[in-house]
Amino acid sequence: MGRNIGFGVDVGGSGIKGGIVDLDTGELVGERIKLLTPKPATPQAVAETIVKVVDKAEWSGPIGITVPSVVRNQTALLAANIDPSWVNTDCQELFSAVFGPDRSVHVLNDADAAGLAEVQYGHPEARQGAVILLTFGTGIGAALLNDGALYPNAELGHLVIDGQEAEHFASARVKEVEGLSFEEWVPRVSKVLRTYEALFWPQLFIVGGGISREHEKWVPNLDCRTPVIPAKLHNNAGIAGAALAAHRGLLP
Repeated sequence: MGRNIGFGVDVGGSGIKGGIVDLDTGELVGERIKLLTPKPATPQAVAETIVKVVDKAEWSGPIGITVPSVVRNQTALLAANIDPSWVNTDCQELFSAVFGPDRSVHVLNDADAAGLAEVQYGHPEARQGAVILLTFGTGIGAALLNDGALYPNAELGHLVIDGQEAEHFASARVKEVEGLSFEEWVPRVSKVLRTYEALFWPQLFIVGGGISREHEKWVPNLDCRTPVIPAKLHNNAGIAGAALAAHRGLLP
């Protein structure tokens, strides 16, 4: 019997990553393919880059694609860390033009995809009670979960804290650009988490993104009342969640 597989693409501010996913485990089958996000990251330029990722993998089935945007009725309503021309882009029209009208393509918010993956493949705690999954990368993505059910398009990274959007002072990208040590960055992340917990009172924070691979350097030092654990899938959660959404036919 063949593997139950799908394909996911995760569009980020700096890189576009994709790969074949084992839909039973959430693990990648073969290599993860990564290309630089084009500058400017217009819809057409991003779509053409995604085609290169899919072609490199020699994949011909359905495709799940995450974008750093609010996605409703397959229309992108926001442009976070991508070109402003994404606002009000019809994603089905965009990807039908580059892949052909017969290819099944599902587009969803990047953090929502990570949340779906963590619920399906990650820690059992992700399926219990009120949980907030946060992805720290170019921005801060958020997935609100309640007993494993997703509230889509929660843009908590844009919440203004002390006069600044959270992701403008506490994202992993800001840490890199400002040359912050983990000791200098942790108080910023802690302030963000304390603000979120005061508003939502979650039972658990799950933190993902590439920097979660170094969780031992910062997660134990966070200062908030809510327990914090690293995402099990780390930086591949978006790819796995996108593939899962395409497989399930989820169209936010």
